[in-house]
This record gives sequence, C-alpha cells and structure tokens, in this order.
Amino acid sequence: MTGAPPHPHSGSTRPKAPDDLYLTPPPWDIGRPQPAFQALADAGAIRGRVLDVGCGTGEHTLLAAGLGLDATGLDLASTALGAAERKARERNRPARFLRNDARSLAELGESFDTVLDCGLFHIFTGADRDAFVAGLRSVLALGGRYLMLCFSDRQPADGWSRVHRVTRDEITATFTAGWRIDSIEPDTIDITTDPDGIRAWLVTATRI
Repeated sequence: MTGAPPHPHSGSTRPKAPDDLYLTPPPWDIGRPQPAFQALADAGAIRGRVLDVGCGTGEHTLLAAGLGLDATGLDLASTALGAAERKARERNRPARFLRNDARSLAELGESFDTVLDCGLFHIFTGADRDAFVAGLRSVLALGGRYLMLCFSDRQPADGWSRVHRVTRDEITATFTAGWRIDSIEPDTIDITTDPDGIRAWLVTATRI
C-alpha cells in the first residue's frame, strides 16, 4: 500500500519519493495479509497468475505464493520491495517483485488471472485513475478478477481529511465498459495504530 494521519499520498504531504513511506514501518504494514484478502484466499477466490499492485512489503504476494500460485508484486518503493524479497527468502515462497508504476501496467506485456489491490486505487484520481484502470484491463485475462480494498467514504474525516475516501458511486462509475462489478461490500483495512482499523470497500470486479 503506496496510516497514521495525515495520509502520505494526499495534499501537501505527498512524499517526494515512494520510499519515504517506508522510512519507518507504515501503519498498514501489519506483518500479515489483510483479513479480507485472507478470507478470499481461503474461499478460493485468488487463483491463476496473480499480480499484487502497490504490494509494499509483499504480504499479499506471498499469500498467493503460499497457495502455490505464480505471484508477482509490483511497487515503486524499492525499500519495500527489498523487504518483500527478504520475506520471500525467509518463508521459502517463490515470488517475483518488480519496481514499476501502476499507471503503466501495459508496459509489463503480461497477462494475469487475478489482480490484488490493497490501498492503491484510492490514491488515484482523474487521469491517473483512468490510466490505472486502463492498465488493469490490459493485464487481466478475459474473465480475470480485480480484488480491491480501498478507503471508504464511511470512514470519519477526523485525522483523514486529506485522504480521498471513495464512494460506492465512484466505484460503479469507474468500472463500467469492459467490466462487471460482482460485489461491493463494506469491510476494514487493519492498521497498527487503531484497533478498529479503517473503514473500507471490498470490491470484486471481472474483466468482460
């Protein structure tokens, strides 16, 4: 995910470089998969070739690798990617980690069956969001699924006023032509700084 407020991806607090987010452990780096994604894995919803966008230190990439899947994590923060690679070695889980901009996914020239996204979608607006979603379609195989957790507008603004909190309508308006939204459900992103976590949307969308 590339939190204690103010959010590093927002307003005047935007970092000069992605690695600024990992100078100290960020609150979303909880040392295990998010419960929502673990539940999807347990239900068999994560399958095929898997791409984890904004993978950070790789917990969801390694979750997929632990299922015996071909797993790739992608992020711009080299510090986070280095930590992810160390985890992969320590846990003996084969996984690939790439330094790449999530707005340029087509440059990968690859196809995936599942794309995981924890906390990336909500940092993009306008043309950046359009580029990101177009890239998702370019790398997802027909029938492939995008599984996403993002900040919800149900999250109180206190301490998070600079974070873009996504509405259900934004999600449905974004994933229109070429997509089928299978579900949008309220959920939570666990963080280390608040036992209640962050209110989120858990979204499943299929490329059609």
